[in-house]
Amino acid sequence: MADNNEPVFQIQRVYMKEASLEQPNSPAILLDQEQPSVDIQLGVEAQQAAEGMFEVAVSATVTTKIKDKTVFLVEVKQAGIFEIRNIPADQMQAVMGIACPQIVYPYLRANVSDIVTRAGFPPVHLAEINFQAMYEQQQAQQQGSGIITSA
Repeated sequence: MADNNEPVFQIQRVYMKEASLEQPNSPAILLDQEQPSVDIQLGVEAQQAAEGMFEVAVSATVTTKIKDKTVFLVEVKQAGIFEIRNIPADQMQAVMGIACPQIVYPYLRANVSDIVTRAGFPPVHLAEINFQAMYEQQQAQQQGSGIITSA
């Protein structure tokens, strides 16, 4: 019989929670030959779904513009449900801020690329993300928010 105090970390499900594509200036913008600018915003959120079950979602917003006109806007939120039990409280934030997003992110990358390609554009390949560095940066910003620095 397994020890009931053993740490548990299991993926229950990975799924696309939201996806949207907008091409507000089509078809005229599609005839423009200029190179578009691309802006990519990423976010991570976590919440408890049930006892010992947590949903962690990674979202991406990709905005592509030529001058001030939007070529396309893609928003995708990829989520996972994770069973996480018997992890020390001081490690839970790191598990949900690093380990879970690392599992979900490859699915998000594939879905963003697929949606953009299906819309008739060259694929957008999101870069690899170091979620540990991102998490540590967020922690440092939260801890340092009350500190005044001079340049």
